[in-house]
Amino acid sequence: MKILLLTHAFNGLAQRLHVELGALGHEVSVELDIADGVSLEAVELFKPDLVVAPFLKRRLPEAIWSRLVCLVVHPGPPGDRGPSALDWALLDGAGAWGVTVLQAAAEYDAGTVWAWRGFRMRPAATKASIYRREVTDGAVAAVIEAIERFGRSPPGSMAAQRALQDPPPLPARLGDWRPLVTKAQRAVDWAGCASAELLRRVRSADGSPGVVAMVCGQPCRLHDAHEASPTVLAWVAAQAAAAAPGTPIARRGPALLLRTLDGAAWIGQLRREGEAALKLPATRALAAEAAALPELAVPLERADDEWDELRYRECGPDDARVGWLEFDFHNGALSVRQARRLVAALREVRGRATRVLVLAGGAEFFSNGIHLHEIEAAAFDAGDSAADASWRHINAIDDVALEILQTTDRITVAALRGNAGAGGCFLALAADQVWAHRGVVMNPHYKNMGNLYGSEYWTYLLPRRVGREAAQALMQQRLPLGAVAAQRSGVIDAVLADDAAALEPRAIARALELAADPAWPAAVAAKAARRAADEAAKPLAAYRAEELERMQRNFYGFDPSYHVARHHFVHRKPHAWTPRHLARHR
Repeated sequence: MKILLLTHAFNGLAQRLHVELGALGHEVSVELDIADGVSLEAVELFKPDLVVAPFLKRRLPEAIWSRLVCLVVHPGPPGDRGPSALDWALLDGAGAWGVTVLQAAAEYDAGTVWAWRGFRMRPAATKASIYRREVTDGAVAAVIEAIERFGRSPPGSMAAQRALQDPPPLPARLGDWRPLVTKAQRAVDWAGCASAELLRRVRSADGSPGVVAMVCGQPCRLHDAHEASPTVLAWVAAQAAAAAPGTPIARRGPALLLRTLDGAAWIGQLRREGEAALKLPATRALAAEAAALPELAVPLERADDEWDELRYRECGPDDARVGWLEFDFHNGALSVRQARRLVAALREVRGRATRVLVLAGGAEFFSNGIHLHEIEAAAFDAGDSAADASWRHINAIDDVALEILQTTDRITVAALRGNAGAGGCFLALAADQVWAHRGVVMNPHYKNMGNLYGSEYWTYLLPRRVGREAAQALMQQRLPLGAVAAQRSGVIDAVLADDAAALEPRAIARALELAADPAWPAAVAAKAARRAADEAAKPLAAYRAEELERMQRNFYGFDPSYHVARHHFVHRKPHAWTPRHLARHR
């Protein structure tokens, strides 16, 4: 079929549908729902058989849904209605939830249900995490089922098309319309807010719009909340029991430990309200206040209940050990501080007697490259600039890629539990093997961010996997790449599971097999020899210098495209048009 994806933004769900529907043989084009006239024009140009709307923020024009079947994805089970479906689910403590594909009609979220999927809510998960995993997986399955139903519907009139065959079983109706969660309903009153309540509210508003609270006398939006461990709470009782609720009392990595009515909780990201408000690491957003606080550092290997961005563990027999290194950076963005810390961690774990080192990235994203919010914030700092911050960031992430490439005494594996984009893709490709699950989407290109050239040794890493011509084509087309297609093209090595939950145990099992393989010594020797031969042919320093020469023009040259694109991305500026690589009909 010809399917038009009509969406507010080309977000993770829209990208996943683009990949999955294309793989099923459908002709898919995308239009960003900017205005009624633009959406109508897209329908006239593309003449789709079906419209799928994975992510909307306004009502579809009647001139479209009255003429065509328009399938809308709603992140709630049948019967749930309103724009804050997941927010209310987390605020209410729902144990189970769902996602529904329904037909657009005159009334919001009230059209015919074509398909739906239910799921259990993960304890301590954020709204953004539930959306990226359970909602996205369920939506993809439900959209595909709905399209199959549509294909089986008798041709002819709209009435005939709407007459579903074998309608899906529906749960009991949940209730009526629920309105948008208001700013006041999300606000934190420190005088009456225990830790569990703070965590629940922040998780219901992650990653947007955040929870309103006063911190250090300033109105802020709180994001990325984590429970404090019993060890930390014992420290609070001994050292900061007298601190007023809402007061920062310690720091760790990007996070501030905020006192609550009954203890404390970590807040990793914070946005100070104001004209140039940016979501930043809490220690960056309140840098002066954070500098005066004690740092509660923890080792790489630690108890599961002790939160930090990096974590390392090992498994397997003494003669075939496997190391597992997680770097769970918020939204996959890598700042200079985080890159340096990751380099230090890689050097530390290289001192361990492991045969295989698995780089597991984060639970939500493997990595998305440099930290655009921190770069944007540098534009407001005296004596700094966004260009200088960009230069520091790209060199810092290059150092991470180099560290992985120079780990030649063991097998390295990148296990993609979540999506990867731009430089984050090439951090993964710096490993010897790359494994993923079926739901992973990669964006191994930079041009969408103002025609960036890119670094992270991509000019070395990608051609050695797919060849020079295929590498250039991949970087130019600027389209998302699904895990199955990535394996088929050679970008990655294996798709081990259908979803994120199943990937980790299978990745560990596969890594243990590699470590115990009698051929391991020969494989490591061959790897070291290949690296030495490649270095002799063209040093990694030469690849880096050539890439950075092009990047320097992006950062400091006369063309401001990168700075404009970054500013629009960070400040969530609305799109003025749909990029032509997405809008095939244009």
